[in-house]
This record gives sequence, C-alpha cells and structure tokens, in this order.
Amino acid sequence: MTNTSSARQPEPGPRPSWTRDAERLPGGPESSAVNGAVNDSHVMFVTAGHTARQGGFGKVDTSLSSPGTSAEGKGSTHTAGKVRADALRMLGCVRIATVRQLARVITAEGADGRSYVRRAMKELAEQGLAETNGKAGRHPIWNLTVAGQKALAEGNELPPRPRAGTGAKAVQAGFGPHGIAVTDTILAYGNRRSLTDWQVEVNHTIRETGLSFNTDAVLAVPTESSEVRLFELDNGTMSRARLAREVWDYERYAGHRVWEGARGTNGRTYPFWQRHRYTRSKTFPRLHVVLAGKAEHLLDNRLQALTADVEGIAVAVWVNTLPRLQRGEPWYEIGTDDPYRRRERYPEPPGR
Repeated sequence: MTNTSSARQPEPGPRPSWTRDAERLPGGPESSAVNGAVNDSHVMFVTAGHTARQGGFGKVDTSLSSPGTSAEGKGSTHTAGKVRADALRMLGCVRIATVRQLARVITAEGADGRSYVRRAMKELAEQGLAETNGKAGRHPIWNLTVAGQKALAEGNELPPRPRAGTGAKAVQAGFGPHGIAVTDTILAYGNRRSLTDWQVEVNHTIRETGLSFNTDAVLAVPTESSEVRLFELDNGTMSRARLAREVWDYERYAGHRVWEGARGTNGRTYPFWQRHRYTRSKTFPRLHVVLAGKAEHLLDNRLQALTADVEGIAVAVWVNTLPRLQRGEPWYEIGTDDPYRRRERYPEPPGR
C-alpha cells in the first residue's frame, strides 16, 4: 500500500500551533480529498507559526431544556417529574451516565443540580425504570432498564432504536469506564446541543466481506456533504496496533463497492455506504477519534503514534484527546477523504 496522504499532521515534540480554517465545499456524488463539510467553527487545522485559539460552539440550543431556566430565561422551580423525564431521555441517548453527567445537561448551566438528579434517579429506580450496575470511581453508573426503554418508546420521546441495549451488561462486565468516557466525549463535543441526535454503539456491517464493527457514537448533524459524524473512543485499553486497525476498518468499509443493474446488463458499481447506509451523504462521514484514559503526556504520545499508523488513509480522520476536547481545543486532521485513492486500493466487485 502506497502512503501518499496530504493530511496535516502534528509535529513531534512541543505542542503544535494552530490556525482556523473552514471545511471544504462538496463537489460530485463522491467527493475528492479537497471536498468536505462546511464551516465547523470549533475545528482547526495544524499549521506553523500561529497561536492556538479555542473553538467555540456558538449559542447553546439544548434539546433537553434546563429545569432551572424557563423559555423566557427567568428562573423557575425544578419539577421532579421533568427531571425524571429528562434523565430518561438522556440515558436513552447516551446509555450510561453518572449523576454528574446527568446534572450537567438537565439542570441550569452553571448550577449544581446533582441533588435534584440524585433524588430523581432514586425515584426512577423505585419505579423500575433505571438502575445502577457498577461505579466509576465512587460514583454509581446509571442506565435504563428494559421497562425504562419501553417507557421512552411509548412516549415517542426519541427516534425508534429497537436494537439499543440498556448498557447494564457492559457495566457489569467492567466496561463502565469506557461508556462513561464516551458520554464525556458527547458532552464535551456538543454539551447541551442536539443531545437527542446521538446514538451509541452503532453497528456497521458488510456481510459479503465479513467486516463488522461498532462505532462508539454517531451524531446526526446534516451538513451540505454528510448526514452524520462518527466517533471512536480509545480509553487507553487498546494496543497501538488494534487502535490503528479499528481506524483502517473505516477505510475498508468506505472502499467496498456493490453492483447495481439487471442481470445481463453492464450495470455499474456504487459505494456500499452511499447506497445502503448514508444515502443522503456526498462524502463518507468523517471519523473523530478521541483518546482518553491516560495521563495527558501519554495521550500526546498515543496521538503521535496513531498519526504515523494511519498515514495515507483515504478517509477523513480527525483526532483529539479528551482533556483537550473538554477545554475546547481544536482537532488534528490526520486523514483526508480521497474516494479516487480508495477505488485504486479496493478492487471492483465481479459483474453479474
């Protein structure tokens, strides 16, 4: 495999400097490496000789409204039923969370509403709608029960997610810290914005090739070129080789093509993802890799290693550490979308 990536990569040693740039405009049914989505103001690209600047999210628009603030911006009384309902909705989106994470979304921004949330979670547990199956440090990890998921579905509170698990087995098996880090990533990337547009553990499968993997989180945020963004979190538990292999799986997924056309005709091939998964997208969705679970200097080393391991990849890959993301610092672009290079790497399927 020839590595010819033009991706902007971090320099070893001292922390890089940054400059702001806009995402590129789409062009054509399957865009080239110079194409992408538009105006993502909290992402910056690596260049030399510039000073780091934080990326902002702009005006917050929460899909789970804060019970401490009315629509007119005036203070209002916390309603126990509303706190419970918001907690159910949030757990339906992120699957598992601590009281700290729940309070960050449900209660007024800048307020410490953990006491309200603790009381609400106790009531939900008594009703059989939520439960704890483990802890993150000293803090219980909450998840919905099957009855809680059913209550959400019956209330039409979220888009249908028939295959979504409760997260209880993952927490019981010891994977709670990973799930909590995924929730922290979701909150750091969008805070209160569009929380109900997230899904976790989304499967991507191509039966013909046997390729199958779960994406930690998917955000449905349509742009001019793509309808979703993909998020993978490494909580410091994967080997360097496995992390790189998981990132390369996205290129293999993006590179697979399928024939369409009646038997006996020439037909033509199309990208599998564009025909059967992300049908409204012009470019393959960007992959965001978030590194967590270790001291920050070790995360920097891991970022450098991943940059080297995915050199030449032909899908858009941006990487950040969770501490930097929580501080509002920009992403590294370490892979660019290049459908033409993907077609060279992955052979056409045999005609029918």
